[in-house]
Amino acid sequence: MANEAIATEPPVERGFLVGTELKGRYHRWSVEDSLAELAQLARTAGVEVVGQTYQRLERINPATYIGSGKVEELRERREELGYNMVIFDDELSPRQQRNLEEALGDVKVIDRTALILDIFAKHAHTHEGALQVELAQYEYRLPRLTHLWTHLSRQGVGGVGLRGPGETQLESDRRQIERRIVQLKRELARVHAHRQRYRERRRRAGIPVVAIVGYTNAGKSTLLNAVSGSHVLVEDKLFATLDPTTRRVKLPRGEVALFTDTVGFIQKLPAQLIAAFHATLEEIEEADLLLHVVDITNKNALEQSRTVEDTLRELGVADKPVVTALNKIDLLSNPSSIQRRLVNFPNSLAISAKEGIGLEELLARIEAVLAQSLVFIKALIPYRAWELVSLFHLQGVVEREEHNRNGTLLWGRIPGRMLAAFRPYLV
Repeated sequence: MANEAIATEPPVERGFLVGTELKGRYHRWSVEDSLAELAQLARTAGVEVVGQTYQRLERINPATYIGSGKVEELRERREELGYNMVIFDDELSPRQQRNLEEALGDVKVIDRTALILDIFAKHAHTHEGALQVELAQYEYRLPRLTHLWTHLSRQGVGGVGLRGPGETQLESDRRQIERRIVQLKRELARVHAHRQRYRERRRRAGIPVVAIVGYTNAGKSTLLNAVSGSHVLVEDKLFATLDPTTRRVKLPRGEVALFTDTVGFIQKLPAQLIAAFHATLEEIEEADLLLHVVDITNKNALEQSRTVEDTLRELGVADKPVVTALNKIDLLSNPSSIQRRLVNFPNSLAISAKEGIGLEELLARIEAVLAQSLVFIKALIPYRAWELVSLFHLQGVVEREEHNRNGTLLWGRIPGRMLAAFRPYLV
């Protein structure tokens, strides 16, 4: 009995948050609101937040990001609060991270990017998701590699900001990590090819695709469950959904659409994630319509909405049709206020995915917007391609039909996504 191993819980990481705001610049988010979101991210990663501070700066200090006086304040607050981690709300350079850790002593210093990557590592449940997170982590850590070796030998453990590929891999030389990055990109290229084949089959079937987009924790998975009758994981945490999930949804007039739940967006989304998750984000690029879910109960709902719109522009999909669902109206203390809020969100409806309020109207609006994207064509379909005639009748609107020795001549309107299948036969 004396030799039995006793399982012990890893020590809780106590985090202190640091934000900055540059004077004279427009900021969509106040530094206080941004730090509140950073605290929520930290708690999602399992960090106990014990305090925070911020500094308004004329310019960023190239050595330590914040001013020397604020660094001294952090040292003093450590004695008072006993934190063992400092989390910055903006991305630090390798030099700034190293200098801060030297100035603060035996304290781990990470930034918002490392924190988000850590949460993604915890929530990547599929092979593809794990590959994408690992690639993003390595590309973020590669320029910080020399610093990480020193840091890991001192800390002895990984923990928040260092989860994922593992410490032993990080202790390998730079060439090994660069080779691993190349290998990950090859594997993701194969995933990309597989997804392309799947999407091509989907296009041939002519089923419209609706991508559910929105700020993290807006209720996208709850909405997908509500309209499809499925059981996608729902958690009241940031980035609970990482891997895309697609479900068939029957629209009011009987047509079927594919609804895809995508990873949530967030302000200051790391560039590494946008690049690494290209295969997943292609679901948004391929969609016929974007269903933008907004948590209308959040005091920063408008700022969150604008952040999502900015990210969609970065992805080059801002010109797609959008229907906006203002979610969680069951939680509003004054439900009548929703009419005033609708004005700020074009083509929007008020719903509660959890309570099933407004979902029929939402699906009818989606169906109407999809129908508006029909394009007129005239096509002569050879008899050997009879399945296209069936597809035209099923997914389009046939206005005239004739038969001759060469095939079936059709006039009518089809969804724009189907145009490629009919292009060889256009008259």
